[in-house]
Amino acid sequence: MVLHKSLRLTSFWQLQTLGWVCFYVWTLLGSFPDLLRRSGAFREDNLVVGFLFIGSCILHPVCRWLLRRYPSWIAFELRAFAASVTIGAAAAFVFELTLKGIHNINVVNLAENSANFPFLLFSWSSLYFSIKQWHTSSQEKERLLRAEADVREARLQALRYQLNPHFLFNSLNAVSTLVLDGQASAATKMLSQIGDFLRTSLNGQSALEAPLSQEMAFTEQYIAIEKTRLGDRLQVKLTICPDTLDAMVPGMLLQPLVENAVRHGVANVAEGGKIAIESGLHEGRLRIIVRNSGRQGPGKNGESENGIGKRNISERLQTLYGNDHQFWLEWPESGGCAVIVELPVRRLAAQEVSPC
Repeated sequence: MVLHKSLRLTSFWQLQTLGWVCFYVWTLLGSFPDLLRRSGAFREDNLVVGFLFIGSCILHPVCRWLLRRYPSWIAFELRAFAASVTIGAAAAFVFELTLKGIHNINVVNLAENSANFPFLLFSWSSLYFSIKQWHTSSQEKERLLRAEADVREARLQALRYQLNPHFLFNSLNAVSTLVLDGQASAATKMLSQIGDFLRTSLNGQSALEAPLSQEMAFTEQYIAIEKTRLGDRLQVKLTICPDTLDAMVPGMLLQPLVENAVRHGVANVAEGGKIAIESGLHEGRLRIIVRNSGRQGPGKNGESENGIGKRNISERLQTLYGNDHQFWLEWPESGGCAVIVELPVRRLAAQEVSPC
């Protein structure tokens, strides 16, 4: 708080000094012919700017108080005008007194300056009000943006934390099944793979976005776990365009999609099935497709089968990209399901790309 007040004070005096220096230069340039004709013109200009500067310094705490008490424009301006007239008239009188002395005050000049000084100080107070309102508006906008960003990040992190218990529950059930089936070595191997997978997940859980290459490595760890459980029943085909590997995608995007594909398209089919993961550039956007070869139209009768993973990803995509993304499911006539995600292309470093 102390630092904030110090910065605000420094900012005001920088603007105050700069503004009056510019006004002083403008005054000298405007009266340049008179400066050449009259020897006292330079002193007079210095006194004018000096008294106006002092008047603005006196007006500053008044305007600051008025702004806190009367934040509306009309209420502030009416009271600032009265303060400017009072301080300006007093400054004009002291200016004439300093310039001419008490016995030689020029009433005409005094009346003219008593109009000019308040006008200039009122203009100063109006400018002060405008700058303060702009500054307050900018601070409020920045505060709201920061709050929105914090809420957005907290929501994304909460959605990510939701995935690990879900995956762990399913995986431990699979280990239990292997143990009951007498496959101790497979269960031990799977536990080791689960440990590696969760370690990778926890190490990278703070990243809201990650390169597709990193997501693929993470997903391949999961696929290795499932292959241990399902053996030859699970066939995997990867068709990943090299030019998409550095594209940024939401963290833990692929693994839940692949998990759903395995669970609903392979694990529940006696003969097993195939999973295909594809990525490419489509009309300047990143397209990712996860396919499974399950029975014909398994998802048409109820999309809810896709469970927590699909809902979670849908919410995260909406939070990260708003309407600048697409996420939909297709059920080919030949059977199975395809999940398609289209995202704007964001890269770690700009580079030339070729269509895939």
